[in-house]
Amino acid sequence: MIPKISVIMPYYKKRQFVLKAINSVLKQSYKNFEIIIIHDDINLDDLIFLKKKFNKNKKIKFIVNNKNVGAGISRNKGIKVCTGEYIAFLDSDDLWHRDKLKLQLNFMISRKLLISHTNFFIIDKKSEIIGKFSPKKIITYKYLLKSCDIGLSTVIIKKKLMINYKFPNIKTKEDYVVWLKMIKKINKITCFNKYLTFWRNTPNSLSSSLIQKLKDGFSLYYKYEKQNFFKSIFLIFQLSFYALKKKTTIKLK
Repeated sequence: MIPKISVIMPYYKKRQFVLKAINSVLKQSYKNFEIIIIHDDINLDDLIFLKKKFNKNKKIKFIVNNKNVGAGISRNKGIKVCTGEYIAFLDSDDLWHRDKLKLQLNFMISRKLLISHTNFFIIDKKSEIIGKFSPKKIITYKYLLKSCDIGLSTVIIKKKLMINYKFPNIKTKEDYVVWLKMIKKINKITCFNKYLTFWRNTPNSLSSSLIQKLKDGFSLYYKYEKQNFFKSIFLIFQLSFYALKKKTTIKLK
C-alpha cells in the first residue's frame, strides 16, 4: 500500500490565500493524504467559513486552539494527532505543484531519505511568480548554522523522525531550530532539485519583520544551540550576511 502523507497547516488570518493553499493539496496527483488544519485564531469567523467550504471532505480535519499559540506550537498539535507515515508542511498562504507529493515521495523512497526539501518559486499576493530559489543540494550542520535555505512548505519528513522533535514557542525561525537539532542526528539534509513549491512573499508577514527575526535569531543560537553570548551575536551577523547574499542570488523574473 502506498504511504499516507499528513499535511500540517496552521491557520491564522489568511482567508485571502487559504483556499488556494488547501486546493493545491486537494488537487495533488498523489491521493493518499490527510490535511490537518490547526485554527489558531480566537475569532472563529474564518473557521466557520472553512468548515462550510470543506465540511463534506473527509480528508480534512480541524484542530481548534482556544487561544493564539503561534504556528510552531500549532504544528506540534497537528503532528501529535496525524496518522500518516510521512508529514508534509504547508503554510496557509503557500501553494504546491500538483505533482509535489508524488515526485518528492518517490525521490525520498528511492534514496531512503528520512527528510527532503525542494527548490521553490517566489510568488506575490496575486500568486504571480516574481522569483525562484534553488538551495544547495546537500546541507550539513556547518552550512545550516550560517544559512537556513530550507523552505518549510517544501519539506516532507518521515513521521518516525519528526516525533522526536518539537517546534519551539518563538514567532519566527521555529522551523530553523528543528532543522539544526535534527541535522546533528542525521548528518545531512537533501534537496530534491525540482521547483514544486510556491512560497508567498508578503510585506506584512512575520518573516519579513527584521527586528523579530533578529530577536528570534539570537534566541535560536543562544538558547537552543547553546552558543555563548558573543558567538550568538557573531552568528546573527553571519546569518544576516548570508540572507542578503541569498537575495542577490535569487533569480527574479
